[in-house]
Amino acid sequence: MNNLNVLIVGGGGREHALAWSLARSPEVGHVFVAPGNAGTNWPANPSATDWQTRAGASCVPIETDDIHALVGFAQEQAIDLTVIGPEGALASGVVDAFQAAGLRVFGPTQAAAQLESSKAFAKLFMIENDIPTAAYGAFEDFDAARQFVRDIDKPVVVKADGLSAGKGVIVCDDGEQAEAALRRIMVKREFGESGVVVVIEERLTGREVSALAFSDGLSVALMPLARDHKRIFDQDCGPNTGGMGAFTPLPDADEGLHAFINEVLQRVIDGLAKRGTPYMGVLYAGLMLTPNGPKVLEFNCRFGDPETQCIVPMLNDSLARILIACTESRLDEMPVRWHDGACISVVLASGGYPGRYRIGLPIDGLTQAADDVVVFHAGTSQLGEQVVTSGGRVLAISAKGSTLADARQRAYEHLECVQFSGMQFRRDIGEFR
Repeated sequence: MNNLNVLIVGGGGREHALAWSLARSPEVGHVFVAPGNAGTNWPANPSATDWQTRAGASCVPIETDDIHALVGFAQEQAIDLTVIGPEGALASGVVDAFQAAGLRVFGPTQAAAQLESSKAFAKLFMIENDIPTAAYGAFEDFDAARQFVRDIDKPVVVKADGLSAGKGVIVCDDGEQAEAALRRIMVKREFGESGVVVVIEERLTGREVSALAFSDGLSVALMPLARDHKRIFDQDCGPNTGGMGAFTPLPDADEGLHAFINEVLQRVIDGLAKRGTPYMGVLYAGLMLTPNGPKVLEFNCRFGDPETQCIVPMLNDSLARILIACTESRLDEMPVRWHDGACISVVLASGGYPGRYRIGLPIDGLTQAADDVVVFHAGTSQLGEQVVTSGGRVLAISAKGSTLADARQRAYEHLECVQFSGMQFRRDIGEFR
């Protein structure tokens, strides 16, 4: 298949990274991004080399929850492949709608995406399929949940069952903090309907690992393992965010860990197939390397953000070809090759994030170019000739190098070129602790 029209649903840094990678695939003619951002609009460049994009890209003014309009656009524009970015669209059944219309789409169905849209479902699924995870309880009643916290008498993590933009997870040091978290979620309903059910987990300790893999419903192809930095400040201090940066590969990942992850992901694929809900898309396992071995914290049903921004630059194959192979259940026939070396992605966030922040602030320095460095847009918009901030996480500087130290140096050197009022970022992304 050549000269493909591709549609990406979403408007963040992950979607910009996917658009960039797909526009470098030789089979792709044009990339549409709905709704996109200020970075997902560029002309075609047939003579592109290295990290330049060959196919053109353009934004489509359709929101991710407007499934009817998305399907209609795909039909009108003869879209050959649609890639779903955000979890909310998957949970709403956008893949089911595209499949019903006879359109090729990459991503799990609504039923399969319960693995992310319901933490209670995911925990029970893990127990049923012998996947190592933290001890837990799921509750709809506040008093019962509070009693569970008192009985367990150890640090816990309290999670809203449903989707909450990565913010419905509260790490607690003691019972008092856990009860306060339960009140926020179940009584005050800070996360709306996502908090009708809560999951309370034993708090695990150790380094985290982000494990993403392509799946065609039968097999999996693991991507380079990554680690993201959730806390807003250096040394993992301050409140959690959607992610302040990520890097790959991991210095502490050995062959045994890779084998364990492959086995876990295959159990997921096999278990969902047995349920009659086969899984095709990206399967993402968040793991903790505990003193008692690796355990799964949660599953996501899409490309991670900001992990995608450091993983896709390492791909040494056509992303379009891989995704199409997944939709045709022939991933095992497709070589998935990765570059040697390392890649790091550093997020530039608005002042005040993850709390209140201003938008509409001019961004300078985006025209600066550098070898093996790309700036992925997330919370940006176009105001005339000026790119301005429009979200909490604004940009991600991704850089590749022969070593992690080399990649870090490139990313942080380029970061000095970009400026906007109140810009904040972590200075320790990629440091191994």
